[in-house]
Amino acid sequence: MRIEKFKVIQYIRELLIIIDKNMDNFPKKDIELKNRIRSNSYDLLEIAYEANTTQNIEYKKELLNRAVAKVKVIDFLLNLSFDKKLLQRKDIINFGNKMDDITKYLIGWNIINNLAYNINRYKIWNMYITKYGICT
Repeated sequence: MRIEKFKVIQYIRELLIIIDKNMDNFPKKDIELKNRIRSNSYDLLEIAYEANTTQNIEYKKELLNRAVAKVKVIDFLLNLSFDKKLLQRKDIINFGNKMDDITKYLIGWNIINNLAYNINRYKIWNMYITKYGICT
């Protein structure tokens, strides 16, 4: 596997590999659960790539919030699989550690994005004050 320079995307890719390895032994009656976990995981990767490439800060904020929501959905589905005895304790711990890493990076990325947004708004406000001579 190629190493991704962007850490959160690397963690998501590693999660996908772990999911593919551990989902092979799901029974046929739980195939829908397996497909939902895989589908949401690939959606998460797609959202992260899209957020990484967009320049629009507002849209990036929305994408990062969607990514965090996807992580929570995947976490729920994995816990449901564990409750149904489809995953072993060591597997769920591996998933949990990877999900925690992904969540930390997504939240940190969102905080940095919000700071950039606020700094940009501050600069625009200062240019407006300078241009029109408004004092508050």
